[in-house]
Amino acid sequence: MAGATTEERGNSGAARKGPGSARPPKPPKPSRRSGPRGPGGQRPSLKGLRRGPVLVVALAAALLLAAGGTWVLYGSSWLRIEKVTTSGTEVLTPQQVLTAAAVPVGTPLVSVDTGEIASRLRGRLPRIDSVDVVRAWPHGIGLKVTERKPVLLIKKDADFVEVDASGVRFDTVAKAPAGVPVLELNAAQSPSGRRFDEERLLHEAVGVAGGLPQAVAKETVQVKVRSYDSVLLELSGGRTVVWGSGEQGEAKGRALTALLKASPKADHFDVSVPTAPSVSGS
Repeated sequence: MAGATTEERGNSGAARKGPGSARPPKPPKPSRRSGPRGPGGQRPSLKGLRRGPVLVVALAAALLLAAGGTWVLYGSSWLRIEKVTTSGTEVLTPQQVLTAAAVPVGTPLVSVDTGEIASRLRGRLPRIDSVDVVRAWPHGIGLKVTERKPVLLIKKDADFVEVDASGVRFDTVAKAPAGVPVLELNAAQSPSGRRFDEERLLHEAVGVAGGLPQAVAKETVQVKVRSYDSVLLELSGGRTVVWGSGEQGEAKGRALTALLKASPKADHFDVSVPTAPSVSGS
């Protein structure tokens, strides 16, 4: 009798071992590059892992620098006001400016309100037209003052009220400044009195005086206003000028300058019509 075939022997052996006797498949060997993976199966970058601590260190350094800078500006004695200087004064004295400014010496320079100091100066000293308050690091404050210039004086009892080119009455002095004319305002009988009150006529006179050429302004002693259309100038040496209204002031100034040069001995000039000026009394 023939023996079992190879196939039969294999089937017979499998039957003896049973269904659970087959060896399970070996798991795949882990790759050397295997490791924790993020969402989507991607491994985190080493740069990303290192970026966190770097940001923390940078933030801490920035905070330390900010704290140090704040302390230097506000808490230390290095940047505090030690000196206040003034410039630009003419009639006012530096001490008057310093007293009115009341700069808080000893306080941190960065905390000083320069606008408040400027406002305080203009309020306490009306002669000041403008002031520039600047920080002079590391320990100073500079006060650059521009004073008002009087172009006209108003007689008030024994004193004189100074008026600038904007019509601002800014100070009262006992002695009239040299080269500034005195206003004589007599508009009681003016036919234009209803339309132009004294305040308006004052501004008209200020405009005339403030617009005079420098050579003429030095010679002008008085500005007389009787109405809007009747402004007269009294020059040194008893000379008079019919100016008319405040209109065409620049042209009138040029005409008067030419007449004064052409007729230095004349005592009466009329530039109310600047295109046809006249002179008499030469």
